[in-house]
Amino acid sequence: MKPLPEKDPGSPDHRSPARYLLWLLRAEWRGVLAGGLLGVGWMLSQALMPAAIGRAIGEGVAGRDDRALLVWTAVLLALGGAQAATGVLRHRRAVFLWLSSAYRTVQIVTRHATRLGATLPKRLGAGEVVSIGLSDVSHLGDVVDIVCRGSGAVVAIVVVAAVLLATAPRLGLVVLVGVPLVLLLAAPLLRPFREREEANRELVGELNGRATDLVEGLRILRGIGGERLFSGRYRALSGRVRDAGVAAARAESRISGAEVLLPGLLIAAVTWAGAHYVARGEIGVGDLVACYGYAVFLIVPLRTIGEAAGKITKGLVAARRVVRLLDLEPGPDGGTARPAGPAELVDISSGLVVRPGRVTAIAAAQPRDAQAIADRLGGYAPGDVDFAGVPLREVAGLRRRVLVAVNEDRLFAGTLAEALAPPGTPAAVLDGALRAASAEDIAAASGLDRHVAEAGREFSGGQRQRLRLARALAADPEVLVLVEPTSAVDAHTEARIAGRLGEARAGRTTVVCTTSPLMLDRAAHVAFVEDGRVVAEGTHRDLLRSEPRYAAAVTRGEAAPHR
Repeated sequence: MKPLPEKDPGSPDHRSPARYLLWLLRAEWRGVLAGGLLGVGWMLSQALMPAAIGRAIGEGVAGRDDRALLVWTAVLLALGGAQAATGVLRHRRAVFLWLSSAYRTVQIVTRHATRLGATLPKRLGAGEVVSIGLSDVSHLGDVVDIVCRGSGAVVAIVVVAAVLLATAPRLGLVVLVGVPLVLLLAAPLLRPFREREEANRELVGELNGRATDLVEGLRILRGIGGERLFSGRYRALSGRVRDAGVAAARAESRISGAEVLLPGLLIAAVTWAGAHYVARGEIGVGDLVACYGYAVFLIVPLRTIGEAAGKITKGLVAARRVVRLLDLEPGPDGGTARPAGPAELVDISSGLVVRPGRVTAIAAAQPRDAQAIADRLGGYAPGDVDFAGVPLREVAGLRRRVLVAVNEDRLFAGTLAEALAPPGTPAAVLDGALRAASAEDIAAASGLDRHVAEAGREFSGGQRQRLRLARALAADPEVLVLVEPTSAVDAHTEARIAGRLGEARAGRTTVVCTTSPLMLDRAAHVAFVEDGRVVAEGTHRDLLRSEPRYAAAVTRGEAAPHR
């Protein structure tokens, strides 16, 4: 396969399903052209067979001409050989184009997913991405395949109509009028099919996402006894997917039925008209045999056109999902402003002011409010945020200066050292990060050269959380935003992390979204958020004494004010 062009098909010029399909066809235009020509040759060799048979019967059998019979038999044999050769070559080309288009889409989606980085899971569910790789690429490949056969079908219908016009003009008119009429009658069936297919694909993506979440959180679900609840939810969603699939299948079955019924009616009309003309002596027996052969042959190209309508409809649905992913833009990282640091970070929407060089904690009555602020501070969600008085979207190299670490982040496969820090990271930096995250025991037990499975499956939830924290600390960004970094560890480990975090981040800006009293007590400044706004600020102990809502949020209403 030739290398992909530097310009992504997800650029603004190509962000519509139809344009994306056209891009795929243009990307393989030589193969599509060759496949189309082979498809035309394959169809034409079949389309001309009735003419050869009719001539052999009319001139050779009915006319008792042995030489004519031999000539037309040889022509028929040549057409059969041509059909076999072009059929094999066309199929080989179609398979190549199918694979090429499918894997080209995989390459594009993978490349764009890499560009999106942490933005992708915040904007699109895992099930959506899985569905693109499992089924949508197949439908996109089908479109390129059917274009080759469909072009041959269109040419074959035109040739048959021309031959019939020359042999029996009225029969030719029947074909010329009947084919558009067949397509016109079948057209209303396409829209319901497309709508139901889209609804089905949406639910399949949601179900895939639900299955992914269940598999990843199975250990936790078993621990809290939530298996039955989530199993019931999965079963209910699976039932909706089944119902949507049945609805889409019903719509598709109507199209399949029309592919048989409507061409059959046209064939019956052509056959009846041909027999009528023979009875009146307007055409000969050989011409009648040829007309019947044309009528039978027309089933193939007409069904191919019906198949093309169905596959292109599915392709448009699949392309819409691909384009939806390609429409996503990574967070702002292409600005030109370079404000000097350390600098103040201000979230205007909530009123949060993060002073440089200290640990600031965000305690929210609703965890989603703290998560929303973290997303805005990192540029992953729209919002007005200033960094040293400069709008965040205009800051150059934002991803290197501001890092947001969440519990959904994954550990990559490789050695433990590679999973925690890029090659070349000084050992002292990595050791310091492991100590601050209270993860030195994990490194000591397994060794930094130990191979880590994808997502760190061999570690417990608490161990994975500590390793993710160590990775974030080893990156040593100017601003580090941590979202619930100790939610899966025990109290003793959490106390060690709380005591070491400030020392490890000395001189750097750190924001911790948490309601843990241990973490809040060690923060230099705490901002309490309610309904998306900062309603109180101060130290943890001051807020416990002066703000009842804060005390209720961080102590769950069970503890007395901290003394």
